[in-house]
Amino acid sequence: MIDFLRGKVVHLDTEYVVVDVRDVGYRVFTPNPYIFAKSEEPVVLYIHHHVREDAIQLFGFATREEQAMFRKLLDVSGIGPRVALGVLAGGKPEVVAAAIQSENLTFLTKLPGIGKKTAQRMVLDLKDKLGVVDDRWAAATTLQLSMDAAPATSETNEAWAGAKEALFGLGYREVELDKAWNAMKGSLSGTETTDVLMKKALQQLFQG
Repeated sequence: MIDFLRGKVVHLDTEYVVVDVRDVGYRVFTPNPYIFAKSEEPVVLYIHHHVREDAIQLFGFATREEQAMFRKLLDVSGIGPRVALGVLAGGKPEVVAAAIQSENLTFLTKLPGIGKKTAQRMVLDLKDKLGVVDDRWAAATTLQLSMDAAPATSETNEAWAGAKEALFGLGYREVELDKAWNAMKGSLSGTETTDVLMKKALQQLFQG
């Protein structure tokens, strides 16, 4: 079973990257392919090797924490690999863990593919199973949780402030982010959440 891949990202799509490992290209589905857009050096993706009767798929993550949370989500009834990937595209592992611990259904139901019943199952199935791993992830702040859990009608500027802070953490500079914001703000509806704005900004940054 593949645990991780180390290689150069040679292709990006909206759902996956292709990693060249010694002249073999591996298609790896990942929560946010655009975080690898700026890398010209070999990257490491921590892999979940998923085998079905009709397919063999690789799901990859930038951190061990994402890999571990993905596998925990697969233990929840009704959550398959694509939904689990969507959850991690919508929130960092420590934020998702904190939301489960606090039974924050408002936040959980804003994650892609998660309805109220599935959110309740996440709490029921995982709240007592995060254990020591969750203690390490407890650095999630109340501010970040409340921002991500805010209704879709929150002010766009507030949502962008949260997205911008997260993008700073990925290594982008303010001048790059301001340029991305100016390029995309004219097409916004005003109802976008922090996560939606972050993805739009990453797409803009990738396109240049």
